[in-house]
Amino acid sequence: MKFAVDLAQCLDPALLMKYLGLVPDVWQEALLRSRAKRMLLCCCRQAGKSTVAAIMALHEALFSPPALILLVSPSLRQSQELFRKVTQLYEVLDRPVPSDQESALRLELKNGSRIVSLPGKEATVRGYSGVRLLVVDEAARVPDELYFSIRPMLAVSGGKLVCLSTPFGKCGFFFEEWSRGSNWERVKITALDCPRISPAFLAEEQASLGDWWFRQEYMCKFVEPLDNVFSYDLVMGAITQDVKPLWRMGE
Repeated sequence: MKFAVDLAQCLDPALLMKYLGLVPDVWQEALLRSRAKRMLLCCCRQAGKSTVAAIMALHEALFSPPALILLVSPSLRQSQELFRKVTQLYEVLDRPVPSDQESALRLELKNGSRIVSLPGKEATVRGYSGVRLLVVDEAARVPDELYFSIRPMLAVSGGKLVCLSTPFGKCGFFFEEWSRGSNWERVKITALDCPRISPAFLAEEQASLGDWWFRQEYMCKFVEPLDNVFSYDLVMGAITQDVKPLWRMGE
């Protein structure tokens, strides 16, 4: 259903979500109102992380023009899915700011804001600067080289970086940032925290998927790969700064 939105009533992004007819969970409301510049969302499947990211993107485009918002995922298809959520919400609002250009990959508004969906390849995402909001969806499956290549896009703009994902093993930048990164606001939402997922469904999933997949997909656990010879903790425990290298790098 479309309806005309009074933008003056939606300066608060949590109110925009309610205006769209969606009832935010407590964590979604808090996240939308957060002023943090770096956010890590470690959420189970179907927790509502993509919806809240889409609302953040649309709100930025409408209320902070001219804003450049980039949506990055491991694959172009996944980026398009998140972008589709944004455009669907834009349609529900009855296009409160008209568009200049539209395609399956980008939305350009007359206020100068742009929302662009990008493929998950390091070589093809370079060239953007002045990014106001950078959303990395399925971040645990995004290659490290892609993550390292997009962070500089925020260097001058001081924009916001939001990484959202279900865990995928004890490796990659998402796990490292979640475990040891600094200056991040962290949000963890398991299936037990999501009122839309019933205990009966979870019991069925645990019986069907087995403990390894269930802990990862629904309990937000960074679990060891099944084919690991040595565990992550065992390897990290063997590393010490007390042993001097035989030679220095570059010598």
